[in-house]
Amino acid sequence: MLDRISYIRSAFRWEPRRRGASRVLLPNVVDTHSAASVSIATSMFEALDVPRDVDGPTTDAGAALEAGVQRLLDDHLNEIDPLREWHVERYRSISTYEQYAHLERLNALIASNPTYRVEIGRDYTIAPDVVVGLRSRVDSERPLRLHAAVSCKWTIRSDRVQNIRHEAVLMIRHRRGRLPHIVAVTAEPLPSRIGAIARGTGEIDAVYHASLGALKDAVASGPWADQRDMLDELVEQHRLFDLGDLPRALAD
Repeated sequence: MLDRISYIRSAFRWEPRRRGASRVLLPNVVDTHSAASVSIATSMFEALDVPRDVDGPTTDAGAALEAGVQRLLDDHLNEIDPLREWHVERYRSISTYEQYAHLERLNALIASNPTYRVEIGRDYTIAPDVVVGLRSRVDSERPLRLHAAVSCKWTIRSDRVQNIRHEAVLMIRHRRGRLPHIVAVTAEPLPSRIGAIARGTGEIDAVYHASLGALKDAVASGPWADQRDMLDELVEQHRLFDLGDLPRALAD
């Protein structure tokens, strides 16, 4: 498996958090109200040798994850298959890709007509966190085709689950042509929360964890039978993979 941690290491950070009446150093993925989250995340960070350096530069973990995933895919997709013209970007609107070009025309109509704005009343153009485009091998003049859309969520909360599903449903319903790969990447320590988006919903292909090996070890070493059962289910049913598997999955 390729070294994916080097791409996203800057996202991992211990930070002072309040627990009860005191402040303690905790991983920046924890939900302080969940003992399981604190325990599993702490074990993960220790296994990954995340330094307890709170005096270093502050990092937006979500942005660092997105940038790391972009670099990971850009480097390794070109390495795995250099014959294809890969375009890995962040926040590029899906309407600029071949399967969704009609959405730009639809948005122009909505913007120009008050009646349409009232009746339709929504923006169909979305810009996923990381997108992978491919150039046609037989016609270089055609627009890029959207090959993959990657939603990066440092942690999983109910609003983030809904955001992932909303984007996925729009891409499924409104494409004209081949459906792109739709995946999510997270560092969430609680398998039960990962399951909220990963379990058999059909909107996404799979979820990729920033460090699945460390998560497995952390869950196995604690008294969290429900979390262990959920993690086993997600892995056995091929709903959860390690981030290091993502470039190969997209290239294949």
